[in-house]
Amino acid sequence: MARALIVGSGCWGRALGGELEARGWQVRGTSRSPQGLAAIEDAGHEAAVADPDSPGTVLDLVGDTAVVVWLLGSASGEDELLEAIHGPRLERLLEKLVDTPVRGFAYQAQGSVPDALLTAGVGIVERAATAWRIPAVTLGAPEGPAWSAHAADSVESLLNR
Repeated sequence: MARALIVGSGCWGRALGGELEARGWQVRGTSRSPQGLAAIEDAGHEAAVADPDSPGTVLDLVGDTAVVVWLLGSASGEDELLEAIHGPRLERLLEKLVDTPVRGFAYQAQGSVPDALLTAGVGIVERAATAWRIPAVTLGAPEGPAWSAHAADSVESLLNR
């Protein structure tokens, strides 16, 4: 049974997690604060505190993870935080993932975060996929109930590459 680590387990992360669990996956969802853990647990997922602005907190959780889902296309926070998690923090995480059991990476490339940041993030993910042969997919913005099934298909495709 594969495990997905969903970094950014808000409403859409919990929906994706539910779809993956229905397909037999184990799901660990993250929140930046301990207050967000209850909603993740209520959805039936394992909950963990991790801050995408501190890649080490995410890396601490990947020892038994097949796929990391960076579901932060609609993250909130100050401009500097958003620039960091779709730029240098993302890049650092991807550099370190090459030395872990992680076999794929999914990046949310649409959402309320400025398009320029998401485009830069896609470029970072594509370069990492090429340089370190990390299978990667991009996910669109959540739109309707079919989104979680489509996103789960994309996540599952990473294990077949």
